[in-house]
Amino acid sequence: MNWQPTINGFNAYLQLEKSLAKNSVEAYLSDVERFVAFLDYHKISVSPEKVTQQQIEQFLAWISVLGMSARSQSRILSGLKAFYHYLLIEDVITVSPTALIDTPKIGRKLPEVLNIQEIDAIINAIDLSTSEGLRNKAILETLYSCGLRVSELINLQLSFLMFDEGFVRIIGKGNKERITPISGAAMKHIKIYIEHVRNHFPTIAKGSEDILFLNRRGKKLTRVMIFTIIKNLVTKAGITKNVSPHTFRHSFATHLVEGGADLRAVQEMLGHESITTTEIYTHLDRSYLKQAIIDFHPRGKL
Repeated sequence: MNWQPTINGFNAYLQLEKSLAKNSVEAYLSDVERFVAFLDYHKISVSPEKVTQQQIEQFLAWISVLGMSARSQSRILSGLKAFYHYLLIEDVITVSPTALIDTPKIGRKLPEVLNIQEIDAIINAIDLSTSEGLRNKAILETLYSCGLRVSELINLQLSFLMFDEGFVRIIGKGNKERITPISGAAMKHIKIYIEHVRNHFPTIAKGSEDILFLNRRGKKLTRVMIFTIIKNLVTKAGITKNVSPHTFRHSFATHLVEGGADLRAVQEMLGHESITTTEIYTHLDRSYLKQAIIDFHPRGKL
């Protein structure tokens, strides 16, 4: 059966109606295409609207046997649920074959967290005698100060900086906008980078005129470049933890919560839709939760 017209419609729905980022759209489409590949492999000829719950369960069992983790299975099922939700909206089906399928149970995998000394060691490993070093210092101070996703960092624009108010404007997942505070240290090093590096670029590539952080050719940095910068600095600082740009985001949230910040405020700064997501990222410890009950619940004190 030809699934492509339906997949094309799903693609348009994700981009136009849901306004999802390119990476998210590609992930959803990949989930559906994996299922179609399963059907082809097993010579099951069925149209999207005729798929049964049993066939989807067989698919999930198949990818499990192939060694796919429960987390990956859960993500793929989420993609299929979204696909069939789209078919419900379009009145192609009246009942989703995914409706009664439970998500595979997964553990709460917590990312690495850097302590203050480790963050200082990584930042102190930067060679500030070079233009790239001044830029990289501003990048890491911004990552840690604002808890940005790497995609938000590389797309940060000069026009988004509101230093007089101490805030920056962020365009997050699904083009959702938020305003987040920025530290004095981050503002200081961004200003140094702009004044001593960015303002001296002979040319800036078309389309990157308002982008804050640029490579030596005057173009927007890539995600891979940010990963590479951090990996090299972590090695230079002698830190053995598995550190990525997201580690700085997680450390930002963790340090705020450990310092007593309100979880709702952290949720707002991270741009999370659900407070549950924030709880996972901040991995609240039992002592913090116990103290919250003692301090704030009407029956918390004897």
